[in-house]
Amino acid sequence: MQMTDETTAVEAEQTEEPKKLSLEVKVESPSSCQRHVTVTVSHDDVERYFDKAFDDMAPTAAVPGFRPGHAPRKLVEKRFRKEVANQVKGSLLMDSMAQASDEQNFSAISEPDFKFDAVELPEEGPLTFEFDIEVRPEFDLPKWKGLELEKPVKTFEKADIDKHLAKVLERYSEIAPVDGPAQTDDFLTLNIVSKLDGKEIASAEEVSVRLRDTLSFQDANWEDFGKTVAGAKAGDKLTGKATVSEEVDNEELKGKELDLEVEVLEVKRLELPEMDAEFLKKIGGFESEGDLRDVVKTDMERQFSLHQEKSLRAAITEQLTKDAQWDLPPALLRRQANREVERAILELRSYGFDEEMIRGYENTLRQNSLQSTEKALKEHFILERIAEDESVEDAPSDYEREIMQIAAQSNQSPRSVRARLEKQGLMDTLRNQIIERKVIELISGEAKFTEVPADADAPASVSPVEFAISGAPAEGAIPEAQEEGGEEG
Repeated sequence: MQMTDETTAVEAEQTEEPKKLSLEVKVESPSSCQRHVTVTVSHDDVERYFDKAFDDMAPTAAVPGFRPGHAPRKLVEKRFRKEVANQVKGSLLMDSMAQASDEQNFSAISEPDFKFDAVELPEEGPLTFEFDIEVRPEFDLPKWKGLELEKPVKTFEKADIDKHLAKVLERYSEIAPVDGPAQTDDFLTLNIVSKLDGKEIASAEEVSVRLRDTLSFQDANWEDFGKTVAGAKAGDKLTGKATVSEEVDNEELKGKELDLEVEVLEVKRLELPEMDAEFLKKIGGFESEGDLRDVVKTDMERQFSLHQEKSLRAAITEQLTKDAQWDLPPALLRRQANREVERAILELRSYGFDEEMIRGYENTLRQNSLQSTEKALKEHFILERIAEDESVEDAPSDYEREIMQIAAQSNQSPRSVRARLEKQGLMDTLRNQIIERKVIELISGEAKFTEVPADADAPASVSPVEFAISGAPAEGAIPEAQEEGGEEG
């Protein structure tokens, strides 16, 4: 069958590349990560887009006195110009912004910020509009091959395993009220009030905390909590002080020392189970306490591998970012702060850390969100550049492995974990984690290591609580891992 000229013309039109716009683009750089873009679209292009809109409309245009599609073109254009103006404006803005971004030497990291309604199509002359956009900063990639790094190493002794085993056994322990004075690791139920110059700022009732060295709030730490509260009994009222983080939104409370008042409502203590044959079989089919201790040791080694990885990553970041003197806009840092918390928590969950430790780490990040996010963003930009240069990519198997690991550590099905990550919009965070980890492995593979003993000094024990003494709860707090079954239909 011979193809007609009309068919050939239609197919050629369908495969023809869209005609590029005639643009004048002016780019200003208020900071390393910000661009202010002014785009001017020629009047010929504006009219071309109107012509296309009328071409699409003409076959069905209904004009009084004429059959649909048979009104003179000039009459259709005059009658419907205002009606198609918004459509034309939308198409012009979308196409010109895409072309301008493609033609410029920057990588956007956010959607353009501009007001559609503020743009007006001119009757005569070119169309001009402006927008702001956040971009990846331009920089010379630092030398990343052959870095000299210290690698912390540790051998786990009996005392270490005993301590970790006690935490494992807590999951199977019962909690009972006690009449005596509170001891380290006891559970306390407290009423908490924060004040400034005698005026109440925030309060929380019946808060459950562990008696540890430090009480970690979302925006402050009560460093002397353990010393202050040790020995307290139900009914006791105690006082302390804590300094609000410099990064809270409330300008009046930044860096201010607040007075804390707590009332002890109840003291409870764990009663650890007896590790007899029946208990060992119940919790995992262990033949002996030695088998359980072997599993505990393996768990400790896996968690230490994360500590080792984080130490190496911190050392790598320190060297790669030492010359990265970019000005990162505070607005960008605040928006990215929660993503950094999400990434860190995903990582901790995949290594099997308990929710109490995760909450404590989350509070620490939130108290120093801008500083930690600035460092994390600089690291991200550099690792992203290396990934592009070295063609480091993610694969479906990477997601499966990460999800399987989180599922195994949280006693959930992989399907349930994936559903939760997708529901919370964390798959992009997981992708960044996968890519960055691969790049860190690439850098580590090219590095020179010196093994050093891990820091033997035990850090202060911390009890985290979901309460802000400044009265402003953290935005986007990360929900705890849900038990299996909640998300599956």
